[in-house]
Amino acid sequence: MRTIRAASAALLTVAAISLTAPVASAATEGGDVTPFGFSVTPSTIAAGGRVTLSVSDCDHTAYASSAVFDRTRIPRGGTGHATVDRDAKRGATYRVTFTCDGRSGTTSLTIAGAGPAPTPLVPSGVRGGLGGSIGSGTPEIAAGAALVLIAASGTVYAARRRTAGRGR
Repeated sequence: MRTIRAASAALLTVAAISLTAPVASAATEGGDVTPFGFSVTPSTIAAGGRVTLSVSDCDHTAYASSAVFDRTRIPRGGTGHATVDRDAKRGATYRVTFTCDGRSGTTSLTIAGAGPAPTPLVPSGVRGGLGGSIGSGTPEIAAGAALVLIAASGTVYAARRRTAGRGR
């Protein structure tokens, strides 16, 4: 019994560690712990669209730059705007770097794709809204009921046979 308890405790410990490890590594992967806050709104935009660049807790003028727009000045306590290049690659993610007082932080900007992938045409219409009322005629219902009756009878027979064997 002690072996089972020890194995269960070890398994639960491994599960707990494996579930919390991704969270801990995700917190350190960003690496952009800065004394100021920053954001790009929206974080996904179509090529040629306009984004709002925001910086908070920066005592001086901040700047934002990316491969898909020109360096943008962000006044203290304000916001800046940038227009994404029309030739930005659809579906790609670009890095946006914010700079304030000699410190930098980055976030990502995703360029929206061209739209959903085309779906293949279905050769015939789908039978929708009938709730399974097609194809279940009397023969199917009778066959299903017979199978259920056979299974129930087999279960009762096996249970009685086992009980009778114990009494001997």
